[in-house]
Amino acid sequence: MTEARESAGPNGTTPARHTPGTPCWVSLMVHETAATQDFYGALFGWEFQPGPQQLGPYARALLDGHEVAGIGQLPPDRHLPIAWTPYFASADVDQTAETVRHSGGTVGVGPIDAAEAGRLAIASDPSGAVFGIWQVAAHLGTGITGVPGTPAWNELVTRDTESVIKFYQGVFGYELEQTVSADFDYVTLHIDGRPVAGVHGVGNALPRDRGPHWLTYFEAAELDDTVRRVTELGGHLLRAPRDSPYGRVATVADPEGAMFSLIHAVT
Repeated sequence: MTEARESAGPNGTTPARHTPGTPCWVSLMVHETAATQDFYGALFGWEFQPGPQQLGPYARALLDGHEVAGIGQLPPDRHLPIAWTPYFASADVDQTAETVRHSGGTVGVGPIDAAEAGRLAIASDPSGAVFGIWQVAAHLGTGITGVPGTPAWNELVTRDTESVIKFYQGVFGYELEQTVSADFDYVTLHIDGRPVAGVHGVGNALPRDRGPHWLTYFEAAELDDTVRRVTELGGHLLRAPRDSPYGRVATVADPEGAMFSLIHAVT
């Protein structure tokens, strides 16, 4: 991964988060919302406020009064993968959804209004990785970054970068920075010269039971302590803590199986 702190404003606020193509929100749909809120509340110190009501049983997670993420409830008859979904900002979600379709992707939900909060769609790229599109209104998206418990980065884990980067570039207008290496296939997506997300080609290491997917990184104050806390709260360690050029990282899953990564970033 790489780090996108360059986009942060004073006190961790992110004034550029509404620029089209910028990740602006992460959301998780689960079967047991109360238990999931307890897990993330204990892990990150999140508190929860209900709404928007148009999204069904849904709550926004707050950290020190700032919105950071959302957790909603899946209908009992929907047996979908439990996964964190990043939302990318759009000035016109209907137009972006149409571009997704014309570019070989699929729009599975919407575009729909979430009352005064905004307008959204949920789509998948040609490889099947799911992501959201958000047109901001009253709900401004993630309100703080760069502190423990906030989204730090979003990364598409796929078989190879070449097969999907043209899709995302065509939909969101990204500038591309490719890491040239014999054994590392990575493309960083930029907007206005700043990194906003990444695409990591892992080849045959891609889990067969998951397929291509977006992975959200959350900031951790003490990486190893946070990993231990995950397991104490009923979660699972998927990839042990390790050092990287961008900080110390680990990959874990919550009690319902939603995978996410933790990073204690280099400052």
